[in-house]
Amino acid sequence: MCDLHDQHDHTQALMASGPQLSRRRIMQLLGAAGVTAAVTAADADPAMAAADDATPAAYTAPDGLAEDSPAKSTALAWIKGNTSRITALNAEIWENAELSLREWKSSIAEAAFLEQAGFDVVFGTAGFPTAFTATFSYGSGGPVLGFSGEYDALPGLSQNKGVGHHDPREYVHDPFAPGYGPGHGCGHSALGTAAASAAAAVAQAARKHRLPVTVKFFGSTAEETLIGKTYAVSRGVYKGLDAFLDWHPSTANATGWGSTTAMTAVTFTFLGVAGHGGTPLGNKSALDAAVMMATMSEFLREENLAPSGRLHWVINNGGDIPNVTPEIAEISYYVREGSPARVQVLLDKVIAVSEAAGKASQTKVRHRITSACWNQLPSKSFAELLHENMRQIGPPDFPAAAHTLAKELQESPGLPQQGMHAKIGELTPPNPVFLGGGSTDVADISWNVPTVSMGAALAPIGTKMHTWSTASCAAAAPGQAAVVAAAKYLAATALDLITQPARLKAIKDEFEERTKDVEWRTALPDGYEPPMYEPPAWFLKKTGQKWPPNNITWPPERVVSQEKFTSLGPELAPQT
Repeated sequence: MCDLHDQHDHTQALMASGPQLSRRRIMQLLGAAGVTAAVTAADADPAMAAADDATPAAYTAPDGLAEDSPAKSTALAWIKGNTSRITALNAEIWENAELSLREWKSSIAEAAFLEQAGFDVVFGTAGFPTAFTATFSYGSGGPVLGFSGEYDALPGLSQNKGVGHHDPREYVHDPFAPGYGPGHGCGHSALGTAAASAAAAVAQAARKHRLPVTVKFFGSTAEETLIGKTYAVSRGVYKGLDAFLDWHPSTANATGWGSTTAMTAVTFTFLGVAGHGGTPLGNKSALDAAVMMATMSEFLREENLAPSGRLHWVINNGGDIPNVTPEIAEISYYVREGSPARVQVLLDKVIAVSEAAGKASQTKVRHRITSACWNQLPSKSFAELLHENMRQIGPPDFPAAAHTLAKELQESPGLPQQGMHAKIGELTPPNPVFLGGGSTDVADISWNVPTVSMGAALAPIGTKMHTWSTASCAAAAPGQAAVVAAAKYLAATALDLITQPARLKAIKDEFEERTKDVEWRTALPDGYEPPMYEPPAWFLKKTGQKWPPNNITWPPERVVSQEKFTSLGPELAPQT
C-alpha cells in the first residue's frame, strides 16, 4: 500500500510530467493509486503488470513506420471503388437490427460479402450458429492476419435513421409495458462491415501483387453480451494468427495502447412460491429477493468498489402482474475490475449479497456465469503503426449532412453543438493509473495474439455508445463515412504487416515480452456451456448446419421452483 511518503513522491512525478495534469486530475490519480498500486507488481497481479506502461508523458509518436506501397494503394483503391457496396452492407445490417446470438440475416449478409471477395466461409465457429470463419490464402509462408467482425444490435435502442431527436423506428405498444425495439446503438452494423471490407481489400491487394498471406475474418456473435469471442478463444479458434486487427465505432478517430476492464457477467435466479396478491401470507416473493439484492449491492460502492471497478445490474425477470406473487425472479450483474483476479474478489462479495438476500426472503438462490473476459493486453508498437496510417489517410470524409445531424443529436440532450470529430486524435500514453471503463471480448484474443484496436468517429462528439443517438448515426451520413474510413485504416495497417516483416516482428517481440510472466487461462468457469437460441430451419439449411451443436445440452435444464409456503407458526387461538 502507498504510505504518505510514497504518495508525495508520486505527486512530484505527476506534477513534473507536464502541465496537462490538473490538480483535480492528480488527486483522482492518487485516490486510485491508493488501492491499485499494490497489485501492479508482477508477483501480485501479472495481468495488470503486463498491461502496465512506463512511457513518459512527454512522448511523441514516431514517424516512418507506415510506408506507401503499390499493394497498399491497391487496397485503398478497392475500398474507394466499392464504397457503394460497403455502405449498402452497413445499411442492410442496420435494418436487420438483430440481437445477440440471433443475428440470422446479418451474419449471412456479411458472409456473402466475403464470399464474393474470394473467401471460403464456414459457419458454426465454436458451435455458435451465427458465428463464421472466412479464410483467404495466397501463396505460402506469409503472415496470418485476423480481422474481427460483429453485427449484433442492442435491445431497446430502436431509432429512425438520420433523425436528430428520439424517434423509435420500432415502438412496442403494450398498454402496461410500452417499449422500443432493438437498434444498432453501438454501431456494430458498421463495425462488421468495415472489418469485412478491410479483409476483402487486403485479399485483392495480395492477389494483384502476389503477396503471400492468409487473411482470416471471424464473424463473431454476441459481442454485446461478451460471449462470442471469450468462448471461441477458449476453444482455440484464434490459434495460429500472427496479428489481429480490431476497431470499434466511437466519437473520435483515435488509437492507443491502454487496457480495458476485465468483466464477469452473472445472473442470479431466486425461486419462491407464487400466490394471490390479495392473500399474501405464506407466499415467498422472488422479486422481493431480487430487490433486496439490488439494494444491498449498492452498499458495496463506498468501501468495496475501487475507482477501477464498475458494478451495474438489471432485473430481467421480475414477474408479470402485481396480483401474482412472483415465484421466479432474475437479476443480472456486470462485475468489472482491472484484472480477472480483482473481478473475482468483487464477484465473491456480490455472491455473498445474493445469499444474504435469499436467506432474508426465504427464497432459494442460484447463480450462473454467462460470460467472463480479461482486461485487454496493449500493444504500443502496433498502435504506433496504426496511428501513422490513420494520420496519412486522414479523418473520415464527413459530408455537411453528417455535421448537421450530429449537431441536432447534440442539441437534443443539451450537449455543445460541436458536430463530428473531423481530425485524427493524437497518440498519447495511457493514464498513469488505471481508472476503469468498458470491457471487450477482444481482450481474450489480445492475450493469445498481438492485437490492436482503434476507434473511428461514427457518433457525435460528447455523446455515448449504447444510445439511440448512435443508432441514428450508424447507417446515416456519419456512419457511412466512418465505415469507409475504418476500412482504410485497417487495410493499410495490415498491408504494412505483410510488406514490412520488421514491423510485424517488433509487434510480436513486444507481445512476447509483455506475456512472459502471464499464463492466460479463460475466465469462464469449468464446464461452461454458452447460452444459445435454436435457429430457424431456413437458417440452418442455408448455412449447412445441424442443431444442436455438440458443445451444449439441449434442451437446457428447466428452472422450476419446488419451494414450499413459509410457515407462520402455530395457529392462533380463536378470538372470543
